[in-house]
Amino acid sequence: MSPKRSIALLAVALLVQLPASAHAAAEIGKPAPNFTATGSDGKTHSLAEYHGKIVVLEWLNHGCPYVRKHYDTQNMQALQKEMTEQGVIWLSIISSAPGQQGHSSAEKANADAQTNGAHPTAILLDETGTIGRLYEAKTTPHMFVISANGTLVYKGAIDDKPTFAHDTVAGAKNYVRQAVEETREGKPVSTPVTTPYGCAVKY
Repeated sequence: MSPKRSIALLAVALLVQLPASAHAAAEIGKPAPNFTATGSDGKTHSLAEYHGKIVVLEWLNHGCPYVRKHYDTQNMQALQKEMTEQGVIWLSIISSAPGQQGHSSAEKANADAQTNGAHPTAILLDETGTIGRLYEAKTTPHMFVISANGTLVYKGAIDDKPTFAHDTVAGAKNYVRQAVEETREGKPVSTPVTTPYGCAVKY
């Protein structure tokens, strides 16, 4: 094979790979990847429809002890209520595959939300893991904050206490609250990226 033909084939291969790499990750300071999913309410929800409002994404698996820490102490529900009362859109996303821990039907997701007193805007069922992989969600919980203009401004842990011990909730620094407050005030998020902690998302 001639050198020119080899170079041409390499160029074609690189071009073919570009679309995949273009969607590799949700990056801070860049437009948050759009998605559409069916909620436990039976309605279709897309990120685009919430443009103009701050959006919080929460990856959820009620079988995970790290998630249970925040729900058993009412920490997550209190934050959801606080945020949604301020006009923030809160989307809880279940990316567990069928047969895996945390997988949920719409009926179960609604029952769990009622039992726990949860206050999300919607619970999205992502059993194919499409949204999770789009955002490279690694843990439950894994949190993301998107500004009103659609820019990803925070991704990482809910707080600075990477443990499932319930007594660490009090006094923890809540990165999500901080990101939302700073975004609402028009300030750059002071801690835009942290290391998420929790159970691995069960793709």
